[in-house]
Amino acid sequence: MKKLLLIVPSLHQGGLEKVCAATARLMQPYFDVQIAIFDSRSIAYDIKGIPTADLHLPSRPDKIGKVINVIKRGFKLRSLMKREHIDIAYSFGPTANLANIASGGKAEKWFGIRSYMDMGNPKQIRLFCRCADRVICCSETICREVQEKYRCDKAVTLQNPFDMQEVKALSEREEAELPWSDGRILISMGREDVVKGFWHLIKSFSLVHAKLPDTKLMIIGKGEFLPYRELAGKLGLDDVVYFTGLKKNPYPYLRKGSLYVLTSYYEGFPNAMVEAMSMGLPVIATDCMTGPREILEDKYGILIPNMSPEENFDPQNITEEEKNLAREIINLLEDQDKTEHYRTMAVKRAGDYTAESYIERIRNWAEER
Repeated sequence: MKKLLLIVPSLHQGGLEKVCAATARLMQPYFDVQIAIFDSRSIAYDIKGIPTADLHLPSRPDKIGKVINVIKRGFKLRSLMKREHIDIAYSFGPTANLANIASGGKAEKWFGIRSYMDMGNPKQIRLFCRCADRVICCSETICREVQEKYRCDKAVTLQNPFDMQEVKALSEREEAELPWSDGRILISMGREDVVKGFWHLIKSFSLVHAKLPDTKLMIIGKGEFLPYRELAGKLGLDDVVYFTGLKKNPYPYLRKGSLYVLTSYYEGFPNAMVEAMSMGLPVIATDCMTGPREILEDKYGILIPNMSPEENFDPQNITEEEKNLAREIINLLEDQDKTEHYRTMAVKRAGDYTAESYIERIRNWAEER
């Protein structure tokens, strides 16, 4: 049985982190799996029973500190790989990829590109292509760009795995604690991050709620969301916008939704959106650089044009793009047949991203060398 080491900066809530934890669980029957983590504080995902090495080298904000971290992480990884006789070292995201490179050694090196934001550093991408045995891209769009722009024949696509039965079971394990007992709930999920465009969502929702007073908005994810809370308050939405904070099991909250809305202007492969689809939530999503178009294909959900990346928390300034999103939400919620159509299509599409196909691709790649 080959030894597979998964390298990840942390296992806080996030798409990259979630896929790493899922990969570890899915690969256990086929590989001797271990995880190397730079900082094991605040682990949000279930890695029980998976050997995990904490390198105790969390991120540092200064440039010199970052360089020193890469060297130290590489040294510790080299020792770990040599001691454990690792065959494949698969790293998730740029910082983990750099440490994987710095580790040297004989292990086969797989580098994961997990977001289109990673493509903003051409020097790093060239380095990854040069040093990797395989460059694993989470979307077809990213893979195609790496292949064409960097002439990298090592790039492959590996879309994230989803277990619909597990999501359903987790959604029924407990009851969501909500501040409301009725109404139609719009849901979005993600950490507090400018790339998620949540200010667009809140301002659009103000128009939706004015037209459909029974609607509510719930944002699930880690963060204080202070400017977003302030924006909601200025728009008179304090009682109908709810920030849940970090939830290790967000699925009972998703189960309460009537519609999932994604307003990101950058994504890799949006896990939360597919999870919402697996639970029968119709989707409206921005046509951002990667992810939604590839998943929705103009038939499994509704795509709207990508939205401005410039933060704007002025409650008096509701833009045309925000008005357009509001119109799409209202049109969908007012058309029951359309809503049911997209519920059905969402579940159908989510079923295409099976764990079985994910496992098969990794096992095949492992046998190629």
